[in-house]
Amino acid sequence: MNFLEPAFMQRALLAALLVGIAAPAVGIYLVQRRQAIMGDGIGHVALTGVALGFLMQTNPVWTAVLVASAGAVIMELIRSYGKTRGDLALAMLFYGGMAGGVMLINLAPDGSTANLTTYLFGSVTTVADSDVVAISWLSVFVLLVTLGLRRQLFAVCQDEEFAKVTGLPVRALNLLLAVTAAVTVTVAMRVVGLLLVSALMVIPVATSQQLARGFAVTLAGAIALGVVTTLSGTVFSYYVDVPPGASIVLLAIALFALVTALATPLARRRAKAMKDGGDGAREPVAAARA
Repeated sequence: MNFLEPAFMQRALLAALLVGIAAPAVGIYLVQRRQAIMGDGIGHVALTGVALGFLMQTNPVWTAVLVASAGAVIMELIRSYGKTRGDLALAMLFYGGMAGGVMLINLAPDGSTANLTTYLFGSVTTVADSDVVAISWLSVFVLLVTLGLRRQLFAVCQDEEFAKVTGLPVRALNLLLAVTAAVTVTVAMRVVGLLLVSALMVIPVATSQQLARGFAVTLAGAIALGVVTTLSGTVFSYYVDVPPGASIVLLAIALFALVTALATPLARRRAKAMKDGGDGAREPVAAARA
């Protein structure tokens, strides 16, 4: 347990715990809406916010929150008004966010380019006290939205037209979900990195879906898997001296592959048993008719 002794590892593990909870909590709604790739687009926009923070010499986390939230809202408005296809809006977020980040980082003071790498791929040694405070507050916001409004968000993600009929404020909920996804990206960027954060929002959810069917059980399983992968990946990166983002994502993929390999035969056996049971129930009926 010597990895708990350094102060920077204590901060990194706390940040990883919060990220492991928050990312799957919002990711389950994105998966349900078939917008699993949305986190990537927001991550590229957040890159502009990080670069803006370096340029203004302020905390990049908060500038990333503002810029990423604005980008997510614009994307959602374009999608809802139907002026262009959602995938085209996402592509514009990708390219515009990346280009804006590259432009601003070159205008920032010397040394910013090296620091930018820690936001792109994560770093356990650079998580400061101010980062932990920001991540804590932002994680609380994400959990209040995703858990406190889970019934409303589930209804909107499942069927927008039905949600409108029931009187739910669909547009407001969609915008809130977009902002929450943007906040989640900025929460996770110090641990996982902007370029890999979308994987942590999606893979634990996909893994949990292999084991559970109900929404609440799937959400709980996804959060548990998120916590396990972020903490394990962070500890592994400490001992091997590699970026934590890569360790966390590769571990999440390995768990998905393992669960899929185990769940697929079980699902086939269950389906076969149900089929055999149905055939067995029909045979006496057929015999009685004969």
